[in-house]
Amino acid sequence: MSVLIFADQFEGHIKKSSYEALSYGAKLAEMMGTSAEGLVLGTIKDDLSSLGKYGVNKIHHVNDASLDHLDAQQYAAVIADAVKQLQATVVVFSNNLSGKAVAPRLSARLKAGLVAGAVALPDLSNGFVVKKNVFSGKAFAQIAVKTDIKIVALNPNSYSITMVDGTAAINNLTISAGSPRVKITATNKVSGAVPLGEAELVISGGRGLKGPENWGLVEDLANLIGAATACSRAVADAHWRPHHEHVGQTGLAIAPNLYFAIGISGAIQHLAGVNRSKVIVVVNKDPEAPFFKAADYGIVGDAFEVMPKVIEAVRKLKGK
Repeated sequence: MSVLIFADQFEGHIKKSSYEALSYGAKLAEMMGTSAEGLVLGTIKDDLSSLGKYGVNKIHHVNDASLDHLDAQQYAAVIADAVKQLQATVVVFSNNLSGKAVAPRLSARLKAGLVAGAVALPDLSNGFVVKKNVFSGKAFAQIAVKTDIKIVALNPNSYSITMVDGTAAINNLTISAGSPRVKITATNKVSGAVPLGEAELVISGGRGLKGPENWGLVEDLANLIGAATACSRAVADAHWRPHHEHVGQTGLAIAPNLYFAIGISGAIQHLAGVNRSKVIVVVNKDPEAPFFKAADYGIVGDAFEVMPKVIEAVRKLKGK
C-alpha cells in the first residue's frame, strides 16, 4: 500500500508540474499513513535522489531509452505493471499533456477510478472524495472514488510545492517496456522562450493590437519580467503569432500565477483556457469587455497609450 506519483520528464529533466504532483502525493500519503514513492520513466539527467526534498521516500526508475519520448499506450502499460509490482493504491499524475494522455488509459487497464483536474487534496473523512474543476472552470465538483486503486490527476499550479529535508532512495525497476507504437520522425523546438505550459508569468495579446508589427508591446513586457508570451485564437488564426502560443478552450489551457491580457475581449472560449490563473490583469479600451468580469485588475484604455507607460514603469522598477 503506497501513493505512487508519476514524475514526468522532458529531455531527461523533471518538469515543474511534477514537483507539484510529488508534493501533493507526499501530503496525501501522510494523510493516509503510508509511504510516498515516485516513478520515473526513461533516461534521466537529473539527480533523482534530490526529489526526496519534495517529500517522497523512494524513486522507482525504469531506465529504458525507449521511454524517453511519450507514447501514451506504452507508458500506461509500464505504469500499470509498476502499480501491480509495488502494490500502490493511489496513483498521482500532473494533469498536463502527458497526464491527460496516460491517466485515462491507466484507469482502463487497472479498472481504477480517475479524477482528472483535481484542485485540492482528497477529503478522507468519508471515503475518498476529490474536488475538481468542471464546466471549463466555472464550477467545482466533489467526486467520490470507490475503486480499490484510485488515480488523481492534479491541475498544474493548483497545489503549492512543499520542500522538506531529505533524499529519496533509488530503486531501479525492471519492467519490459516493449516497442513504442509512436515513431518520432522530427522534433521542431522553440528556442529562447519560456515554455508556455510551465510558465508562471504570461503576457498575452489579442486583435486589439491590430497587427503583428505591434507585438513589441507584448514582448517588451515579457522580456522585462521573464514571462512567456501567448495569444488569442483570432491572432493565431490570422498568423500573427504561431499556433503553439494560442491559449483558450481550443488551444492550450494554462494556470500561471499572472496572466496579463492586452487587447483581448475575453470571450468564454478564451476564458476557459486561462481562468485558473492566480491573478488576471486586463488592458482593453472597451469597458464592456467580458474579460473585466473575470479580471482581478483592469485598465480601461487604449493599449497603445497604456502599455508604453506600464513598460516604462516596470523598467524603472527593475532599474533597466
